[in-house]
Amino acid sequence: MRFAAVIVCAMLALPCARAAEGVALTPPMGWNSWDCYGTTVTETEVKANADYMAEHLKSHGWQYVVVDIQWSEPNAQAHGYRPGAELAMDNYGRLIPAVNRFPSSANGHGFRPLADYVHGLGLKFGIHIMRGIPRRAVKANLPVLGTHVRAAAIADTGSMCPWNDDMYGVDLTRDGAQDYYDSLLKLYADWGVDYIKADDIARPAHRAEIAALHQAIRKTGRPIVLSLSPGPAMVQDVGFLQDNANLWRISDDFWDDWQALRLNFILMSIWSGVGRPGAWPDADMLPLGRIGLRAERGDNRMTRFTHDEQRTLMSLWSIAQSPLMFGGDLPSNDEFTLGLISNDEVLAVDQQGRHGGAFAEGGDSVVWTADAPEGHAKYVAVFNVGDKEAIDIRVDWRSLKLPEKCSLRDLWAHQDLGTISGGHTFHVAPHAAGLYAVRGAQD
Repeated sequence: MRFAAVIVCAMLALPCARAAEGVALTPPMGWNSWDCYGTTVTETEVKANADYMAEHLKSHGWQYVVVDIQWSEPNAQAHGYRPGAELAMDNYGRLIPAVNRFPSSANGHGFRPLADYVHGLGLKFGIHIMRGIPRRAVKANLPVLGTHVRAAAIADTGSMCPWNDDMYGVDLTRDGAQDYYDSLLKLYADWGVDYIKADDIARPAHRAEIAALHQAIRKTGRPIVLSLSPGPAMVQDVGFLQDNANLWRISDDFWDDWQALRLNFILMSIWSGVGRPGAWPDADMLPLGRIGLRAERGDNRMTRFTHDEQRTLMSLWSIAQSPLMFGGDLPSNDEFTLGLISNDEVLAVDQQGRHGGAFAEGGDSVVWTADAPEGHAKYVAVFNVGDKEAIDIRVDWRSLKLPEKCSLRDLWAHQDLGTISGGHTFHVAPHAAGLYAVRGAQD
């Protein structure tokens, strides 16, 4: 085996400013509407997924319910965006929910009633936003709340998203620009928002607007997770990202394709060990269960990942301490899918592990490790990324800096494999994985 390259930055030893704000102390776990409903999700569908989470997943640590892109678009369509869409908006250029899709938002209530519903289930509520200010607000030159400035004065009309034409960037060097972001976050805090996925902002890193969002969140006094998309983010931005966001995407949109999963091994290896309380590299959503109902990519289907590939995905995301954001329609889950995301021993690797990263690889063999909470213990994930045949992967306890004798537990199977001297050889099928806890044994 050859040891995988791991990028180490001196700045990573510094404490994370975001941890002090009390959110995302462990990688957030939740549901997002994008993989199943794209731009078209409705209030009824959000509630159905929240209900399922509360009944089946809340006890396992899942808590965020996130409405993805274009919730302000009354005529949203599957498989893409409508150019020049007439987005619902208030008198200050702030997008509001489309009433035909979110009826409880009528009469100026916004997302408050839906957030209250989610909170009533003991869960947390999130929304997607695009960087900047709506182009239609700029065209109408609407006022910025609390200022004498109007939208056209703060818009950067040369800064546009390449794949969606809803917004212009905001020029933070201009008077009223920070006030606009402050007005957005005041509205979201009034609605009871707990999580914001900000898009068209991380690739490249629009630092001024990221910092503006961060400052605006702090001014609300409300604990709100800030997640940045899309990726891949750049490693040289890591210090800035840690100080100004809770999550940042390290990959482009991830779908149910083995080659995309194989690429994420590389991307996640680059970010090995960077995650810490309050700030986590994000490998993107989990396209599991029933997806594509009205999505951007593909048609109504159960995930194309095989069962082995789904365990590989969950093992990799967990050992890397990536956020876990489920993309499928939760009420459509089959028994396998529910079991996949309710395995407390696997989820503990994601939530309690530390410094997860690539450890060794060679040929089709990949090994990742993470520190377990107790001393003289490691989490170990073994992967066969080959396409043709099962392979044996040897892991020696000494290489993990563990005692000669260790107990071994299979976390997927909830099975103790006994006390083993020296190390263990794992037999792994193609595209499959194993996830284990290795603990020093008492003599």
